[in-house]
Formats: sequence, structure tokens, C-alpha cells
Amino acid sequence: MRFRSAIVLLAGVFLVFSCAKKPITSEAKLGLIAEKAMVVSAREEASQIGLDILKKGGNAFDAMMATELALAVTFPFAGNLGGGGFMVYRMADGSVGSIDFREKAPLAATKDMYLDENGEFLSNLSTKGILASGVPGTIAGLFEAQAKFGKLSIAEILQPVINLARNGFVVTPNQAERLQRVRNTLVEVNGAETFFNQDIKSGDTLKIPILAATLERIAKNGRDEFYTGETAKILAKHMQDRGGIITEEDLAGYEAKWRDPVVFPYQDLNIISMAPPSSGGMTLAQILKMIEPFDLEKMGHHSPEYIQVLVEAERRAYADRNYYLGDPDFVKIPVDQLLDDEYLKSRMASFNPEKATKSEDIAKGEFAFSESMETTHFSIVDAEGNAVSLTTTINGGYGSKVFIDELGFFMNNEMDDFSAKPGTPNMFGLTGAEANSIAPGKRMLSAMTPTIVEKGGKLWMVVGTPGGSTIITSVLQTILNVSEFGMGMQQAVESPRFHHQWLPDLVNFEPGSFDSALIQTLKSRGYLINEANSPVIGKVDAILVLPNGKLEGGADPRGDDKAAGF
Repeated sequence: MRFRSAIVLLAGVFLVFSCAKKPITSEAKLGLIAEKAMVVSAREEASQIGLDILKKGGNAFDAMMATELALAVTFPFAGNLGGGGFMVYRMADGSVGSIDFREKAPLAATKDMYLDENGEFLSNLSTKGILASGVPGTIAGLFEAQAKFGKLSIAEILQPVINLARNGFVVTPNQAERLQRVRNTLVEVNGAETFFNQDIKSGDTLKIPILAATLERIAKNGRDEFYTGETAKILAKHMQDRGGIITEEDLAGYEAKWRDPVVFPYQDLNIISMAPPSSGGMTLAQILKMIEPFDLEKMGHHSPEYIQVLVEAERRAYADRNYYLGDPDFVKIPVDQLLDDEYLKSRMASFNPEKATKSEDIAKGEFAFSESMETTHFSIVDAEGNAVSLTTTINGGYGSKVFIDELGFFMNNEMDDFSAKPGTPNMFGLTGAEANSIAPGKRMLSAMTPTIVEKGGKLWMVVGTPGGSTIITSVLQTILNVSEFGMGMQQAVESPRFHHQWLPDLVNFEPGSFDSALIQTLKSRGYLINEANSPVIGKVDAILVLPNGKLEGGADPRGDDKAAGF
């Protein structure tokens, strides 16, 4: 069932939402409803390819590989072979886990590589061009997870993706506009002969035959093709010839890493999210624990009081994030202390509902401690009940803008996610500390927050989003929209969002989505509002298990996102 059903829209509202705290109105938009399985991603083609893999007997992990690589074809803005990410899973039997395939700093990286002779941060070097990339982890992560849990052969999974790259896909208006906007930069970085130096219009069929050839080699030779085979040699030579520092040794040494997820309760929910070097799970846990004592439902959705509580918890959690979190293989992270109930209660003790706290008055939390922007997300539930939440990135849109024409994909600019100069903001305005400084082989801190939520011991929600530093707050508000305010999945995804991240001390509201009286009330209480046209805050793709056991997909209309299910 690929498209919304009018019958479901009319007949399903009461059945679906009769158990919600506050049933939504009959006018509320429902997402796609499916009986057995669902994929929600940034492109219809990727969702459909993932679903087709499920239909032919594959499970969520087979569909994960197909969906991710289909996004690398159809959504090069963020889908990738040249990036990395995180995946959280929940098996049908209730067991959970996660895998970290975040990029790593090359062995030749140095702590001060983006500073000039006066110690000033040269942000262009970490965001654009050949020095901005970390060692990619996407292929390693996909193969590691699929080998452990998948059912189909790699050839079966990749063939429809190869066909997609070879036969082409239809360019959307959003995509055509982005490609036109970035075209001059791509020529500046890669030269006039680069593949994307062409007039690509909405409605065109775009074929990427060189990417099809790369995927064919990976299908034939497996993971090693990317890390030690012909593809690795081409990639390393491309980087070295242009003054980069990624080598064949860097690629050969890359490994994805299984990690224990962050698991914590919130009211009647059990939340499973990503641990460091993603900051997502830890920061989400801190915020939810800080707001749990407040009656959010009574305050009302998007009331000044509700927004204040969330903003003040976000302010404090991001201050801790930016100081304490980094790669756990390099720095000791005080996980238990950061999530301690008494500690978090003390963090909110200074909250005054009549007056904003200033970020300059909020530093990292103190306790005894001895001895760290563009992305895409997809959510999958298969017919067996296995669930995958995967967020992947090349960081900025089209990453470092380095397009490897011999291979057909963009490289990331993930090195900007390190604290190149502690105390100096990165491209998302995040200010880090020594815990996230650059070191050879180290993974940079991330805000990616792939999350799975249980209710009553059963799978309830699969959720995640792109959006740089706004990822965490977008996931937070989507969960609260359903759990506190009884929204359905599509309505929760479409609901306007707001964001605060400690520094800069500004509350960002989605443009044109909040009442001016609300803004004035918050200003009167001392909140600094970003009056500029804020960027889109997240692009959530999520799945909700309904009381009748069916699945509702929430595909964010802020992009070309689509749900597919059967």
C-alpha cells in the first residue's frame, strides 16, 4: 500500500487515536498506514527499493543497506558512500543494540591543522575542499550490520540500486534548485569537467553510470572493495593528488564499531538512542529527565510555558554536551554522572518561569569526575517486527563539495565536527572543548540521534532526522508531540519546531509557524529570539506502531520524503 487511502483517513481516526492522551481532530492529517512493514526515507525511490527488499523476503537490515545506497544515488545532498553515521536497532524479540560507523580523522591529521600561524581558526579548510574529509565509514557499517543480521545476498540487495544509478531517477524541484545553487562551488572545488557541472532541471532523468560501476564492484567484492580494493586505491589517489591526507592505510584500517546504546525511561516509555561519539542519546536523555517533573500536557502544546521548559533544559544539556562529550575511545565520559537524577534536578534548580536564564550564566555542570549540516535519516520496521533507525551524513550539503568523478560520489566534510579550536563555533554554531579536539584515528562528535521508543515493553516508535545541531531537539519534540499531546505520526512530524543549543543564546523558531503574541511573551520574559529567517529545523522520518498493530509513517513534507509500506 504505497499511497494514502481515503478509506483509512475517514474510518481510521477513532480506531488509531482512541488510546491517545488528547485525541487529534478528524481534520488532522494521517500518514501512510501499512499492515506489516514500512520504510520512510528522504526519497520515494529509496523507500520503495527498501520496501521491495522486504517484500522479497529480506528483513530490516537488508532493507537498510538497499535504502541507504539508493539514497546515495538519488539524494547525494546527504545520502552517501563517502560519509558515515549511526544505526540503532531493536529485534522482534526485544533485544537492542547499535553500530557506530562515524568517520575518523586520517592518521596524518593534527590538532592544529585548521589554525593559521596566529592560532586563528581557518573554517574554510574544515568545511570545503580536500582537507575537510574524515575517513568514510558508511560501507563498513552497512556490511557489518547486514552480515550479522541480514538474510539476502549482497548481489540481491544491490542490484536494484545499481539499476537505479544506471537507468536514472527523476530530479525533483527541490533537488534541481539545490544543484543549481551549488554548481559554481562544485566547479571551483573539482574543475570544469566534473559530473555535476551540467544544467540539471526539475523533471530531468539523471543517470550516474560511474556510480553504478562502483556499486557493481562493491556487490561483487564486498566491503573490502571500498577499503582495500580498486575503489580504495582510486579514492586515496584522488585525495593525495589534490593535496589531501586520506591514504590507503587510512581506508584499510577503518572498522565500524558495535556500541551499547543509551537506554533510559521517560514516564511510561523506554527510549533507546545512540551513545557517544554521537551526543544524541546522552543529550536527549538529559533533556527528557530534566523536563519529566513538569506537566507538559497541562501547559499546552507550544504554550510559552512549554517552550520555556524545553528551552531551559536544552540550554543546560547542550552546555554539558559541548564540554564533556567526545569519542569514548579517546576521552573518559562521565555517563552516570551526566544522567544522574539528582544532578539533573540541580541543573534545573535555577530555572525561573518568569525570566529567561542567560547562557552566559550557564556553564557545564560541576561534579566529582576523575580521569568528548546535512544529514539524512530513515526508519524501517519489517514484517517480523525488527526495527532499524539509521542516520547518516556527509555533514554539510554535498559534504566537502569534493566529488570523486572516477567513483561517482561526494566526500564528507566531517572534520568540521571536531573542535578545531576549542571555544570556537563550527558550521552549526556548536562550541566544543578539548574532549572533541582533533586526533589521528579519532571519531568526531555528532548530534545524530537515531532513536527507537518502546511502550509497554513493545515497539512503539522509530524516529530520527537530519538537521545538524537541531537533530536532538527535533527528535525530542516529535516524541513529545505523540506521547504528551496525542498526535499521530504524520501530524507530529509536520508540527512546527523550535530550537536552542546553549550558544549562541538564541531561540530559533521555524519561520512563519509561531504566533507573534507567543514570541512577544517570550521576549518579555527575557528570551533572545532569532529574528532572521531560520533554516528548516529537522526533516523527521518516523514510524508509529498504532494500537491496532498497524504502522503509520510520518514522512516530512519539508523535503521530498516518502513512506512506503505493505
